[in-house]
Amino acid sequence: MSEDETLLEVENLKTQFFTEEGTVRAVDGISFDVKEGEIVGLVGESGAGKSVATSSIMRLVEEPGEVVGGTVTFKGEKLIDFDEGPDGEMRPSDEMLSNSQMRKRIRGREIAIIFQDPMEALNPVFKVGSQIREFIEINRGFDEEEARELAVDMLREVGIPEPEDRYHSYPHQFSGGMRQRVLIAMALACEPSLIIADEPTTALDVTVEAQILELVDDLREKYDTAFIWVTHDMAVIAEICDRVNVMYLGEIIEEAEVDDLFHDTKHPYTRALLESIPRPDQTTEELNPIVGVMPEAINPPPGCRFHTRCPEAREVCPEVEPEFQDVSEADESEHFVHCVKYEDVGYEYAEPLETQATEAFGGGLIETDEEERGEADD
Repeated sequence: MSEDETLLEVENLKTQFFTEEGTVRAVDGISFDVKEGEIVGLVGESGAGKSVATSSIMRLVEEPGEVVGGTVTFKGEKLIDFDEGPDGEMRPSDEMLSNSQMRKRIRGREIAIIFQDPMEALNPVFKVGSQIREFIEINRGFDEEEARELAVDMLREVGIPEPEDRYHSYPHQFSGGMRQRVLIAMALACEPSLIIADEPTTALDVTVEAQILELVDDLREKYDTAFIWVTHDMAVIAEICDRVNVMYLGEIIEEAEVDDLFHDTKHPYTRALLESIPRPDQTTEELNPIVGVMPEAINPPPGCRFHTRCPEAREVCPEVEPEFQDVSEADESEHFVHCVKYEDVGYEYAEPLETQATEAFGGGLIETDEEERGEADD
């Protein structure tokens, strides 16, 4: 596979949760790809649909959730694929891998996952070494002694001191950063082509986080492993990613190379994310948090889904469903955005829309129920 060849391609992926209150459109038609050896970021607030998207790729969504549409292609094989039946219903296609094929050939061997909380991923009653060894035996067919030797080598590879001794330790005997290194060792042990890292540094302090990011970058260079890095931290995205996909309410609303995203931001939501975090190259009196809360995916707003919180929203924004289009110039790298500003619908002539982020709503401040009651008493 050449450096520029696509390893994973996600097209119009849709995942829904069927509840008593209604249908939650957790992932609603996202498309992106990952190339060999590339680190692709998936960033957004909590509730944007990032983790559901990665679980959908691995077909790990449990009831009441269900992948209802789209195609996921990995090395030419269909992990997810649908055909429309004579009744108009979407059904898994004949090309789509079976659950058994996913379990035996894809999960662990070809695509591995590093979870956010290693204490949930590691069994507390078994020694760390035995868990890595068993994982290797199942996925690579090694005998017990070969698997043990490889497990020790992988612990050494990820920087665990005295790996022969720590092989016999239990998860609670490791620090948080070391447990995360164990999960990385387990993921790399089967030499997968792609690793999905679901917020693996969120629970770590800044120093340990920096060590993990440096480790991942070194291992990527050595093994040419691609990563999907899921996070809400734009600083991590800037540190480690090659390309970035920004998610909001089940949709990808901006996609670009990491430098372009930070220095030539197109979507107001991405700009709001960047303005809400401190930057070492700028002096700021105060941070600007994103006003309001993300609407529920059970009933998303019409048109642009961010318009209810957008400081640049205009009256046309709720009326037009924007296309996900490339807005880059001819001599620039691709830069996709999902925003009414770039549609030919008269945005520049439309009246500003009163939203949670405009002066009409108290300069971006939202009154709490307690504040409202206090004013009424006065």
